[in-house]
Amino acid sequence: MDLTDAKLPEEQTSTGHPKQLYMLFFAEMWERFSFYGMKALLLAYMVTELKFDEPKGYAILGSYAALVYTMPMFGGMMADKFLGFRKAVLFGGILMTIGHLVLAVPEDWSFFYGMAFIICGNGFFKPNISSLVGTLYADNDPRKDSAFSIFYMGINIGAALGGLLCGYVGQQINWHYGFGLAGIFMIAGLVVFYIGSKTLSERGLPPQPEVLKQGLFLGISREVIIYLSALALIPVIVALFHRYEIMDFIMFGLGAMALFYILFVAFQLEKLERNKLFAALVMIIFSTMFWAFYEQNAGSLNLFAMRNVDMRLGDVNLPALSVNNFLPPAWVIVLSFFFAWLWPALNRRNMEPSTPLKFAFSFLLLGIGFYLFYFACTMNEEVGLIPLYAFIAGYFFIICGEMCLSPIGLSMVTKLAPARMVALMMGIWFFASAIGEFLAGKIGAMMSVPANVVDNPFQSLPYYATILNQIGIGSIAIGFLLICLVPLLKKWMGNVR
Repeated sequence: MDLTDAKLPEEQTSTGHPKQLYMLFFAEMWERFSFYGMKALLLAYMVTELKFDEPKGYAILGSYAALVYTMPMFGGMMADKFLGFRKAVLFGGILMTIGHLVLAVPEDWSFFYGMAFIICGNGFFKPNISSLVGTLYADNDPRKDSAFSIFYMGINIGAALGGLLCGYVGQQINWHYGFGLAGIFMIAGLVVFYIGSKTLSERGLPPQPEVLKQGLFLGISREVIIYLSALALIPVIVALFHRYEIMDFIMFGLGAMALFYILFVAFQLEKLERNKLFAALVMIIFSTMFWAFYEQNAGSLNLFAMRNVDMRLGDVNLPALSVNNFLPPAWVIVLSFFFAWLWPALNRRNMEPSTPLKFAFSFLLLGIGFYLFYFACTMNEEVGLIPLYAFIAGYFFIICGEMCLSPIGLSMVTKLAPARMVALMMGIWFFASAIGEFLAGKIGAMMSVPANVVDNPFQSLPYYATILNQIGIGSIAIGFLLICLVPLLKKWMGNVR
């Protein structure tokens, strides 16, 4: 039986969505509070507290982010074949909780080990909670894009609160208290999911429970071996942080392997399914560059905000880390209501843009946002600080771009991937983010400011302005290229829009 057609208990709410969507909304919200609250602190902590030079800080941040978004490819595969979505989410949540609490320990060893636990946990948690959202709707249900926009709003409420509170506690009070606060809210997300998962009926259960319980080695079940294998990766990841130079080979090697694997699978499918998979693959590949540009907000834009944005609001001088990490998810929260209304409204009038066209819009809007940052730099060379309103306005356009790609991409994967490959393809979607995050570290390193000018905003501003301009132009160019590809991608997608 196709579980997307099975009726859920008390399925409808006043919004027209299943109540289970809101359980997943809150579980993901608190998990993202912890994840983004911790991420807000990483680069600044490395540069100011651990005294890493900026290129090293960017390299480690890029490696961390890349590994965080690489692991979902494997976590998705394990869920598809053995664990099911629900066991994978619970196991991942436990690992992430441990990671946040380890980061709160003020010892030299805790930094890399805490990040390693979070990386492994995110691999199981992130793709599979998103896949659970997809199981609540049939493939062509017009509510699906709206549902992912609502779910995405939950992600960003958590991210906004996490960035604001953990950023403030970490920067103003104590870095490890900030990490610890993230851990407390990770526990909250885990509890919400554990209690609420009982309402999911048969959705997300292991596909073959008897295979999962089967003993493979010394009587140890396949399930336990999967968990132990994940734990065994933690010291390997720690070693990679100490040898981050080899991440170039790992990321692009894994990227090539993932591409060849998807192509291998595609040519075993019927033409209709194969073309849908090709369409998904093209959009996933383009998304890597979107994230390479967008994820400057967690890296170079953190330092840009600290050094070259006038954070005064009246007589109050706002903490830069809190503002920079609050603005993107705050805009998402505001805009989620609009986009959750917009797509169904346009659909009813047969005017909704196709998924490929939404992707093209995302690059155009992203480019406008970065170009606003650059324009503000050129207009304020004499003071060395751009005004806060320009910073806020730039993020408005960047987040409009995100709303045309990220929740739409999650929905796109669940609509175009063959049913037996949904979690794997969701993992591939996040792996594209991993490559984008890794490239973001490379781009951020290009904005590294020499140590002798970091405290002089007049001298540091040009370092940022040059790359901001290049990102803006490059993003707009990619948007126009995607517009040219829209007819082909729509043909491949068949009846999916």
